[in-house]
Amino acid sequence: MSSIARLTAAAAAAGVVAAAIALPAVGGTGAMFVGASEDLGIKPEELKEPPLAERTTVLDAKGNEIAWFYEQYRENVTLDQVADVMKKAIIAIEDYRFYEHGAIDIEGTMRALAKNLASGGIAQGGSSITQQYVKQVLLNSATTDKERNAALEASYARKLKELRYAMAVEEKYTKDQILEKYLNIAYFGAGAYGVEAAAQRFFGVSASELSLVQAATLAGAVQDPNATDPNLGKKHRAKLLDRRNVVLARMAELKKITPEEAEEAKAKKLGWKNIAIPGGCSSSKYPYFCMYVRNEILSNSDFGKTAKAREQFLNRGGLTIKTTIDPKMQKAAERAIKKHVFASDNPVASEALVQPGTGAIKAMAASREYGTNKRKKEMSFNVVADATHGGGVGFQAGSTFKTFTLLTALKQGMKINDGFTVGSGYRAPYYSSFKNCKGENIADPTHTVTNDEGGGGFKSLATGTWGSVNTFFMMLEQKVGLCNVVKTAKDLGIERSDGQPLQEYSTFTLGINEMDPVTVANAYAAIGARGKYCAPMAITSIKDRNGKVTNYKPKCKQVIDPEVTDAAANILSGVFTKGTMRGVGGIGRPAAGKTGTTDSQATAWFAGFTPDLAGAVSIGDPRGAVTHKLNNITIGGRYYGSVFGASIPGPIWKDTMIAALKGVPPTNFTPVNTSKFGGCGSSCQPQPRQPVEPQPGDDDGGFDIRIGGDD
Repeated sequence: MSSIARLTAAAAAAGVVAAAIALPAVGGTGAMFVGASEDLGIKPEELKEPPLAERTTVLDAKGNEIAWFYEQYRENVTLDQVADVMKKAIIAIEDYRFYEHGAIDIEGTMRALAKNLASGGIAQGGSSITQQYVKQVLLNSATTDKERNAALEASYARKLKELRYAMAVEEKYTKDQILEKYLNIAYFGAGAYGVEAAAQRFFGVSASELSLVQAATLAGAVQDPNATDPNLGKKHRAKLLDRRNVVLARMAELKKITPEEAEEAKAKKLGWKNIAIPGGCSSSKYPYFCMYVRNEILSNSDFGKTAKAREQFLNRGGLTIKTTIDPKMQKAAERAIKKHVFASDNPVASEALVQPGTGAIKAMAASREYGTNKRKKEMSFNVVADATHGGGVGFQAGSTFKTFTLLTALKQGMKINDGFTVGSGYRAPYYSSFKNCKGENIADPTHTVTNDEGGGGFKSLATGTWGSVNTFFMMLEQKVGLCNVVKTAKDLGIERSDGQPLQEYSTFTLGINEMDPVTVANAYAAIGARGKYCAPMAITSIKDRNGKVTNYKPKCKQVIDPEVTDAAANILSGVFTKGTMRGVGGIGRPAAGKTGTTDSQATAWFAGFTPDLAGAVSIGDPRGAVTHKLNNITIGGRYYGSVFGASIPGPIWKDTMIAALKGVPPTNFTPVNTSKFGGCGSSCQPQPRQPVEPQPGDDDGGFDIRIGGDD
């Protein structure tokens, strides 16, 4: 019996049809193998080829790339985008008769089979490029460890299955198509999948620009990419260099290059450039916004029913995601923060800008870089956003929450100049004077609230807001109802940064809940949009790998009567001229806002808006705001005895808004309906008549509301 016949018999006995699948039946050995396949019923089996994992590209509002997401760093290319020398190199070393044989190379397979039978196992592959493509498809399609192990199993059963698939692939595609698919799916090491990613990663060039030395290096890497991974050290690079030279020698042997070209190429260094893999939020120029986008997709059911589906959609989908971030406004926020707070400072300043009427996030910036380098004080979480979007616990929002009490009072029919006399301290008159939304009595008559900003006396909605008078807002909250204030805040999208339920205590109006700038800015944007709340929006469209575009519209609803927000905007605009921001001043166009300072200056805020743009700025120490307060401290190279909302957050907001809105025509606020709300708020100085009424803390807890000025 001939050696080939003995091998064939042994292979059949082992349950393997070793060769003739898809070989031309031209007599001799070929005819024998075709007959064997037919006798055993070996037929092509359709290979399921799910799309390869491709990178997702994130764009800003102007179409500029700002980040990549991927499970595998890969960029698919067509065969004409690959250098000819790369095609020659990979074919020479992996399957030199690729264009001549069918699904398998009979000569290579017979050599491998002889060695395998002698060793009693799978000692040599002998796989064609088509078979290797099939193996990579099975490996990339695996979703469980069992499936991955099956794709890599060293068994004749696995080889037989691959051969059946290879037969179908050869029937379905041309040789050029198969080579293109193989070059795009193959792993080359160093985290690079596909020839284009490998060319960029190894040498910083595209696949079309590969030289002989570079092509031979990549062709050598595919056999055992982990053993020759140049990113793993000198020993691995030495193995890759040896493997490159084997490829060059083989190319010369097959007369694809001359011996002289081979020797000249062998004399050159490896040329490994170690180009960093692009993508991910750590390398984005807008890392905090990048984190927001990533977490928005991973947490939002609009992008997939399950967490796993959303992750695959993002990291494997080859998407192009267009976002809301505006480069001009982002730069304005970054420059303003940098001007007032240094990255080396212990406190961190962060800012978000949101567009009224859409909820579009236009900027997210912080005083520190994103990263894990503690020595550089980098932030490892999204300090600008909530926990759902990669953030932390946030900072107490302070007096920015007084705005929600103001809105509630206006909703209940109070007028701009209505008010009452308050003292320098406030105690709840009895336990039932405050009820949370469960109807529970939560007042603490033993606790006295004092004024950090503004004194006592008669205060109207306008003057109490301008002076940010704590005792006034405690009395106002008591009058309008704590739960009603909480509901107003919730209607404007207020949720705790850490995702926990809002703390509904009597001091709710003083901003005891930890917040993030995106949430606060978005709430104030709804006031700027005349009571139209829109969910924060970061993504405007997604184009899939096939070019299908899905557009995303703002999710908005009217939550407050527009005339109520007009009155609130009128009062809040006086903060710049008659209130806590008068020392900072306005921005040269209609604007409104509210400072926020927490107890003993633990944190400080400013939130403000125009009809065109809203923003919120916070500053606090991430080591723990309560234990690391903003007193007797140097920030941005300047010493502060105590930091208030107008000390740092206010100026940051002002500088940001002036630059961000440069060239944007100013929009006026809608005038107040004076027949409904009376007074003139920020447009004139009211002349209050002093009423006689119960003092805060009196047992009856009564209110004698008086008109503080002309209606």
